[in-house]
Amino acid sequence: MLWNKEKCTELRMMKLFPWRRLTIQAHGTLYSKIPSSSFINFSPSLFHSQPEQDDIFDPPFSPPLKTHKPKKSMTEKHENAASNEDSEKAHNFTVNSDLPFDFRYSYSETNPAVEPIGFREPPRFSPFGPGRLDRKWTGTSAPRLQPVDLEKVAEERRRILGEPLSEEETAELVEKYRHNDCSRQMNLGRGGVTHNMLEDIHNYWKKAEAVRIKCLGVPTLDMDNVCSHLEDKSGGKVIYRHINILLLYRGRHYDPKSRPTVPVMLWKPLAPIYPKLVKNVAEGLTFEETKAMRNKGLNAPPLTKLSRNGVYVNVVGKVRAAFETEEVVRLDCTHVGTSDCKRIGVKLRDLVPCVPILFKDEQIILWRGKRDEQNRTPAPE
Repeated sequence: MLWNKEKCTELRMMKLFPWRRLTIQAHGTLYSKIPSSSFINFSPSLFHSQPEQDDIFDPPFSPPLKTHKPKKSMTEKHENAASNEDSEKAHNFTVNSDLPFDFRYSYSETNPAVEPIGFREPPRFSPFGPGRLDRKWTGTSAPRLQPVDLEKVAEERRRILGEPLSEEETAELVEKYRHNDCSRQMNLGRGGVTHNMLEDIHNYWKKAEAVRIKCLGVPTLDMDNVCSHLEDKSGGKVIYRHINILLLYRGRHYDPKSRPTVPVMLWKPLAPIYPKLVKNVAEGLTFEETKAMRNKGLNAPPLTKLSRNGVYVNVVGKVRAAFETEEVVRLDCTHVGTSDCKRIGVKLRDLVPCVPILFKDEQIILWRGKRDEQNRTPAPE
């Protein structure tokens, strides 16, 4: 009976601890020599005994198995190398553009004749990205490297435009694209005709003959300038113009597959530093006279009030008419912003013409300047 109990206990141990089978077999002789009474007495200690350090069959203390990864075949290595080369080519992609003008962030709101006196960021950082353009960025523009044949450019543009549209065709296009619910619309804001806007225009021209452009903000002071830059840089033609709404026609023979390549600017470059707009003493006046003119303008009633991103088409005409009787004019630009106030002052200086003498608290004070004495004196009888 004792032998049967011992055998049953051994079998139970093997079932409970299958990883101890070899250990039990190796020490079978030890169990056979121990008396049954002592075995029964010490059996709890055997169940809870700590495994020996040299026991290689103990899973918790066994060395970890090394997993061998399958070796890559030669075809997989070639595929990985090809994918790496493609990614490097994509990163080092250089755009070769044949557009016949210098690249700028804004074409209608910058004057190439005025050179900046400083930069807010190093000129070596091109907004087109490193190595993505075959032109060098100078801080304000990316000039064309080769000379331009203007006659050839004009001839190519005439070929794409084709014959002028008839009155019926123009009326049909205008009726199709002039409404507010037109899906082919672009907004032209304070930046004016920007470089990336050219890419958007060509994308619209893929599926539409014309694109509707809604102009707002400072560029609306000079709509002629906006229209000329749109036609010159895109190659299209403005067929409709009403206040601040334009329709830009692509041409009869426009082919989207052969459209020009327009590299995209990845970020907006910081505006450079230009000379001071308002001088301490206006030209032709003394310091006391300039101070008196400024106080007179601040106390004068505002000629008009401008809103932010509004339509300023009639402002130039109003200022010219006011200068017929007034010497100083004030424009109320509350909530327009300091930057837009200075932009408005610069455009009015060139369009009216006049002299901006003060920008204070979003108020623009304009002086008409010294007029010719012959124009002010009455003609002899």
